[in-house]
Amino acid sequence: MAYEEQPRLPQREHALTISGRERMSLSGVEDVSGFDESMVVLSTSLGELTVRGEELHIDKIDLDAGQLELRGRIRELSYDEAASGGSLWSRLFG
Repeated sequence: MAYEEQPRLPQREHALTISGRERMSLSGVEDVSGFDESMVVLSTSLGELTVRGEELHIDKIDLDAGQLELRGRIRELSYDEAASGGSLWSRLFG
């Protein structure tokens, strides 16, 4: 049986809007890895996004559309790059 490469889904556009450091809207959200009142970890089309703050609450989430709305005291945003494709050797030495 020959290996058949799965077709890749088109990458969703990622956008982030913060209002007064208390409300945040995101598009391009693929998954929510974890959350509590002090941290929300999201997988986006441009990598993993960690939001840190206080009293964080997810007001609205629609993963089919890639939309999320968050409220609380937003203190920090940090991105980790999305894992690149290719072999282990090309990622290590490429």
